[in-house]
Amino acid sequence: MLYWLSELSDGGDVFNLFRYITFRAGGAFFTALIFGFIFGRPLINALRRKYAAGQPIREDGPAHHIATKAGTPTMGGLLILAALTLSTLMWARLDNPYVWIVLFTTVAFGVVGFADDWAKVSRNTSAGVSGRVRLLIGFAIAGIASAAAVWVHPPELASQLAVPVFKDVLFNMGWLFIPFAMFVIVGSANAVNLTDGLDGLAIMPVMIAAATLGVIAYAVGRVDFTEYLDVHYVPGTGELLVFTAGLIGGGLGFLWYNAPPAAVFMGDTGSLALGGALGAIAVSTKHEIVLAIVGGLFVAEAVSVIVQVAYFKATGKRVFLMAPIHHHFEKKGWAEPQVVIRFWIISLILALIGLATLKLR
Repeated sequence: MLYWLSELSDGGDVFNLFRYITFRAGGAFFTALIFGFIFGRPLINALRRKYAAGQPIREDGPAHHIATKAGTPTMGGLLILAALTLSTLMWARLDNPYVWIVLFTTVAFGVVGFADDWAKVSRNTSAGVSGRVRLLIGFAIAGIASAAAVWVHPPELASQLAVPVFKDVLFNMGWLFIPFAMFVIVGSANAVNLTDGLDGLAIMPVMIAAATLGVIAYAVGRVDFTEYLDVHYVPGTGELLVFTAGLIGGGLGFLWYNAPPAAVFMGDTGSLALGGALGAIAVSTKHEIVLAIVGGLFVAEAVSVIVQVAYFKATGKRVFLMAPIHHHFEKKGWAEPQVVIRFWIISLILALIGLATLKLR
C-alpha cells in the first residue's frame, strides 16, 4: 500500500525510498515486530479467558509435558498471521501476483489450522479435525496456489523444475508440475506442523528458512543478480522479501512469548500457515529442491514420523524412542532447551548450505 507513495517522488526526496524493496522490507519487519510486542500479551490474556484449560497435551507424549505445559494457551499463530498480513498489505506492492499467491496460501492454511485448534480446545481433546480432511483441504489450497504460480511464471519456466548447483539444468515436468508443487506446499505445511512440539522449536527454524528464501527471492527477481549467479530469472519475486521480512518480525514478536517456558503455543494456526508460506515461496521462486535443504530440519521431523509408523506396522517395533524425532532426544535425556537450541543450530547450518547453492554452479 505504502509503495504508492513513491509516485509522489520527483526522484530526490523521501518518497523515493518507497521504490526500494529493501526499504519496504525493513518497514514490514518493524511493523510486524511492534505489532507482536503490542498485541501479544492481550491475545494471550484473551485466550486464557476463553480457553482456560489451554492446549490439550498428548497423553502418549513425554510425561513431564503434562506437568509443565498443561494450561498453556494455543492459537498463538494468530499473532504471527495478523502481524504478517498487516505488514505485507502495508509495505508490499499489491499489484504483484506472487505476493497474493503466498499471502493466500498462508492465510488459507492458517484458517485450516485455526479450525483444528478450535476443535481441540473446545472439546478439550488432542484430536481435532481429522487428518484426512485437513489433507484434502490443504491440497485444494495448494492446487489453487500452484496453478496461479504456473500462470504467472515466465512461459519458459512455468512447468520446469530447476535443479540447484547444475548450471542451466531444467527438467520439464509438463502437467505433472502442478501436483508436484502441491506436494511441496502441503508437505512443507505438515512438516512444520510436526516440528512444533517444544517451546520455541519451530518458530526459529521457520524464521531462518524464511530469511534464506527471502534472499533467494530477491536475487532471482533481479536480472543483474541472476546473470551474475547463473540462476534463473523470475521477474517479480523480489517483492517476496517484504513478505519474509514481515514473517521474521512477526515471528520474533511471537518468540518473545513462546520462549521457554512458553506463555503461548502457535498451534496449528501458526505451524500450518508458516509451513504453507515456505512452500509457496519455494514454488514461486522455482527453488523447490533448495527448500528441502533449507528446511532439512522439517524434512527430518516428517521422515522420522513416516519411518516410525511404517516400521512399527511392519515389525511391531520402533526405530525411535518416540516420534517426531525431537521427542526421541527428550527420551534420551536431553533437556528441552538443549534440543531446541541444537535444532536451531542445525537449521542455521542447513540455511547456509541452501544459500551456497546460489553461487555453486
